[in-house]
Amino acid sequence: MGSVQIVTTILAAAITAVAVWLAVRAVMKMTAVIRLGQPAPERFSDKGARTKTMLVETAGHTRMLKWGVVGAAHWFVMVGFIVLSLLVLEAYFEVVTPTGGLPIIGHWTIFGLATEIITVLGLIGILVLMVIRLRNRPTRPGGRSRFTGSTMWQGYFVEWIVLLVLIFGLLIRGFKVATDHFEYPFWATPVSHAVGAVLPDWSDGASVAALIKIAISMTWLIVISLNVTMGVAWHRFLAFPNIFFKREPAKPAGSGLGALRPMTSQGKPLDFEEADPEKDQFGVAHVEQFSWKGLLDFSTCTECGRCQSQCPAWNTGKPLSPKLLVLSLRDHAYAKAPYLLAGGGKDLTGEEKATQAQLAHLDVLALAEADKPLIGTAEEGGVIDPDVLWSCTTCGACVEQCPVDIEHVDHIVDMRRYQVLIESSFPSEAGVMLRNLENKGNPWGAPQNTREDWTKGLDFEVPRVGEVDDFEYLFWVGCAGAFEDRAKKTTRAVATLLNEAGVKFAILGEGETCSGDPARRIGNEFVFQMLAQQNVETLNEAFDGREKAKRKIVATCPHCFNTLGNEYGQLGGEFEVVHHTQLLAHLVATGKLTPVQPVDGGVTYHDPCYLGRHNRVFAAPREVLGDAIAGDLTEMPRNSERSFCCGAGGARMWMEEKIGKRINVDRVEEAMATGAKTVAVGCPFCSTMLSDGVNGKGAGEQVEVIDVASVLLRSVKPEQPQGGKETAPIGG
Repeated sequence: MGSVQIVTTILAAAITAVAVWLAVRAVMKMTAVIRLGQPAPERFSDKGARTKTMLVETAGHTRMLKWGVVGAAHWFVMVGFIVLSLLVLEAYFEVVTPTGGLPIIGHWTIFGLATEIITVLGLIGILVLMVIRLRNRPTRPGGRSRFTGSTMWQGYFVEWIVLLVLIFGLLIRGFKVATDHFEYPFWATPVSHAVGAVLPDWSDGASVAALIKIAISMTWLIVISLNVTMGVAWHRFLAFPNIFFKREPAKPAGSGLGALRPMTSQGKPLDFEEADPEKDQFGVAHVEQFSWKGLLDFSTCTECGRCQSQCPAWNTGKPLSPKLLVLSLRDHAYAKAPYLLAGGGKDLTGEEKATQAQLAHLDVLALAEADKPLIGTAEEGGVIDPDVLWSCTTCGACVEQCPVDIEHVDHIVDMRRYQVLIESSFPSEAGVMLRNLENKGNPWGAPQNTREDWTKGLDFEVPRVGEVDDFEYLFWVGCAGAFEDRAKKTTRAVATLLNEAGVKFAILGEGETCSGDPARRIGNEFVFQMLAQQNVETLNEAFDGREKAKRKIVATCPHCFNTLGNEYGQLGGEFEVVHHTQLLAHLVATGKLTPVQPVDGGVTYHDPCYLGRHNRVFAAPREVLGDAIAGDLTEMPRNSERSFCCGAGGARMWMEEKIGKRINVDRVEEAMATGAKTVAVGCPFCSTMLSDGVNGKGAGEQVEVIDVASVLLRSVKPEQPQGGKETAPIGG
């Protein structure tokens, strides 16, 4: 060992010791903060499926590759980080001797070839990512960036570290080539040989380059250890457990899509018959009341902004960005952590749990953070502004796009639950909807005895449950389908088509009440459970004696479809629920319905969030429309899993849209730009919102918004009277 190697070895050991000590301390701090969250025992179920999903999503990059170039570049960088960590380890042998290498595998030609390929592809990948970040920087002209609000220096820092580590890895190899100490042949490592051809014959070059490589790597570790909220770096470790503990590992879509998590207290579902607000947690009022998985979510955020780029609220000038909401919760959690770890916190009655002695040594900043309300305006010092909380449509675009499976929608609804149930704080106009649900069983407040009015004028009898026992499908009409004028046309069309196809179906009529979706999404779990339990009891009675496979329900509203199929199981209601477009597609495919006259004028299809993203029903409505128009749809740029929300979900249907551009207008402009004369929908809320948008644009005579079922009916029964212009809805 020469004098240079003595120096390089000592310096490498010193900086590594400091970095490792700081990293251990940082990991202990992050673990302590995450453990402050509430229990989530369900996250430990089905470890086999969890492991498989984690490996598929990480190694296969299934989420990232939805954005082709970015995903491919990131995959090469990820693989480079994992595999080339072996070359960082090898550098510790090279600081001791310039001819050093990894024991055993370090001299294998296949190892040299593999690391050469990964190094080159990693260099290309990181350069691509750096260009993408620069081209999408928030300060660029031309509008909002997905990186708006991200901590840009951290992204630049991480990218430059990766680039420099890869470069110095090649320099080490180059110096070995230049001094004729390289163990791999030219054919396996051509780039390393090319670098070596231009480097001097410096015997200590490999050791010095190895020291710099170690210093760069350990500097990265030191910086991230001193910044535990640096998600752009920590996600490469936290993404694995965050994906492993996702809510539904077997589900192909985002873990926060479909059913909402039930309200829990201490990790157990809340029973409202026995719940006590002084003993049980009602939603989330403080950051430590999120589950530990929620705190892990916040810690894992990479600040990539994919969620932000897809969010309908953010894209129309609302204050909500799913990314910024998560970052605000993350920063608040870590700033408040010293207070919580010292024993501080409020009990469910609002009393301080810690003694004066426990809090005496705390930093004033931690105490100030503890006093911040979780939901509050800037004047109140709130962490999350109320306008942010109530802008969410629960469309699920954020969860769909998140590469590390953060469950934004669940966290937003948990905060809404506390605001609604305990604080009674929510947009005033939504109060009318909630009172109507409680008193009338529907959001519009229509009389219950008018639920069957849509059947008047049909040329066949619509059977009721109780009057017939041999029905195959229970037709869940839904509140919109029963009371809203535009939706009633869809209900009549579906009933007509089912009758035409010879499908035996029956309705509940006045026995049906609201599924509870708007109450649950706004945060009123109490009203949801009241309605849901009533419906579950009614449905179980209607299907009495039938096995689940024969307890079939068809619904025209995706919100009812989602609630009945995905959420009623939480309350003892197990049913096979299909959307009407799925059933109609089956009936056409089996020849029970035959389109005879193509619908012309061009048709585009709007994917409802709760049918498409939340439940992966993309093909069926397109198949129905394809048969009805005898041709191809004109797709909007944002379609299928990237479909843009109509603005009605999350109970936004009953809240005024006062900030920014109206979401439905943005979507209508996209639909009209296709040139299609018909905008087909599969949801009554979408129908209302898009119709209003078309009328608002003054295009009501040129563009028609109509349900998929009505399009099919026009093709199957061209002589069927369709009625005149659609009238205004009852409300909303």
